[in-house]
Amino acid sequence: MAPSLSLATYLAWARRGTAGTGAGFAPTGARPGGAVVWGHATSLEHANALVQLVERLSAQRGQTHGMAGGGLHLLLTTSDGVQLPGRPRALTIHQPLVGDATATAAAFLAHWRPDVCLWTGGDLRPALLAAADGAGVPLILVDADASLLERSNWRWLPDVTGALLGRFQRIMARSEATARILRKQGVAEDRLSVTGLFQEGAIALPYDEPLRDEMADALRGRPIWLAAMITHSELEVVLTAHQQASRLAHRLFLIVAPNDLSDTDAFRNTLRHGKWRHSIWSQGGMPEESTQVLLADTPGEMGLWYRLATISLMGNSLTPGMGGSDPNEPAAHGSAIVYGPNVGRYLPSYKRYAGAGGARIVRDADTLAGALAHLIAADRSATMAHAAWEVATAGAEVTDHILEMLHDMLDDLEMR
Repeated sequence: MAPSLSLATYLAWARRGTAGTGAGFAPTGARPGGAVVWGHATSLEHANALVQLVERLSAQRGQTHGMAGGGLHLLLTTSDGVQLPGRPRALTIHQPLVGDATATAAAFLAHWRPDVCLWTGGDLRPALLAAADGAGVPLILVDADASLLERSNWRWLPDVTGALLGRFQRIMARSEATARILRKQGVAEDRLSVTGLFQEGAIALPYDEPLRDEMADALRGRPIWLAAMITHSELEVVLTAHQQASRLAHRLFLIVAPNDLSDTDAFRNTLRHGKWRHSIWSQGGMPEESTQVLLADTPGEMGLWYRLATISLMGNSLTPGMGGSDPNEPAAHGSAIVYGPNVGRYLPSYKRYAGAGGARIVRDADTLAGALAHLIAADRSATMAHAAWEVATAGAEVTDHILEMLHDMLDDLEMR
């Protein structure tokens, strides 16, 4: 790689500490044992996709290499202002980045010692990336977006971007338009591919197939909808909507899955005081023809409920201050998606699904009842579920390609 005067100038400036702000590097914890995949996210959607990617990578390597979940972790860094993923994840460590000074970059790398770096989108940080390359960390640029590759204050350093792109072993462009710009920056064809968007997708959850068949037989073709991951404060809205929709479809069956199982007693009391004919799953409550509501109060069975329901209301979304629940889960199981207006933690995903006709927003009991009345018709819910499935699987090839690349890199590291 030819030396870059502009990059050398920037790095000299960064060594003086003037390229960064703040008090320097402060680690958020000890480096875990095993491999560390460092992922930098320039958006919430990229952050969610990185988390999901590493969880899949860990599961696959656990199956093939006999590794426990603790054998692989994601070190997640984010651009300024990027919101973190909705739920805490066991394999993810978040480390804030402070500026782009050489000293903080060196401290970051010395502490975390990442095995590979997936840098998404753009927001290139010259001191950090140059230090990582110098330390032998393999760099991969994923979902490269031309609009994010340069900063306005680099105009006086004309070839910084090209010099930084030369540090990446592989560059995956979002579009052919971005690829053309990358070629003009000197990126060689053997390091460049056009792969499309890198985004979170659908992963099927485990379930007990004989139990699913038994439940389907017990429900005898009744229309089924699921209130998934709902808080107790949302339960009255759900029950009121169910009551209204049941006037049009008297055999309508509701499955309620609490967001927090520690609130189960409150759910039970509300159902009992409301005189709902209900079954409690943890008590062996197989529904009967007269059962209106099933309280799904056991962990690890969401795959079963999504497969039974043709419509899923994703809870933790109806009241201001809530953050929403993951829409990729129902999309993976052929369920139409309904959601409330407060889904900030998953907003990019909901926008994708709603834009494709795979999700519908509701605001209260009346609008929820209206959505149910519309979607009870099997052809309508199936059309909506199919649209959600197409969105959820759109980025599967990109993710699979990255997974294959990471497996090869980590295998090589283990053999050294």
